[in-house]
Amino acid sequence: MNDFQENIIDDTNFNSPQFIPIQSGGVRGNNMFYGALPIHFELAKKLRDNQTDAEIFLWNNISRIKCNGIRFKRQHPILYFIADFYCHKAQLIIEVDGGYHNTPEQYSYDINRDIELAELGLKVIRFTNKQVFNEIELTLQKIELEISQRL
Repeated sequence: MNDFQENIIDDTNFNSPQFIPIQSGGVRGNNMFYGALPIHFELAKKLRDNQTDAEIFLWNNISRIKCNGIRFKRQHPILYFIADFYCHKAQLIIEVDGGYHNTPEQYSYDINRDIELAELGLKVIRFTNKQVFNEIELTLQKIELEISQRL
């Protein structure tokens, strides 16, 4: 087989791409979107237009992080997921979790999602809404520390 194979995935699930090129080593694509499809970009735009209060608050404060010229994208498509915030340079995803992330189903989904993203070399760090609102300085420090460790 050559370096690129067509990986056919069941497309009955909204989030499953039908065809994703797989490079040798198993990495999907080599850009910051990891094979995201046009439908994921449309969904990301809708999510950007309807962010939670905690996401807006973090977005308004995250620019205070000045670390090696990093920048974040909000509601960024990666593979068939949408990351709340993504820093490509550090390959870091930041998720802001509301109360529904505590349900067993969502918790399980989040764990599996994080594992799949880790297989792409991406690190996911999570903060609760409460952490974002009540501990913004500590939240920003943790993000900055993670960035410095990954660069």
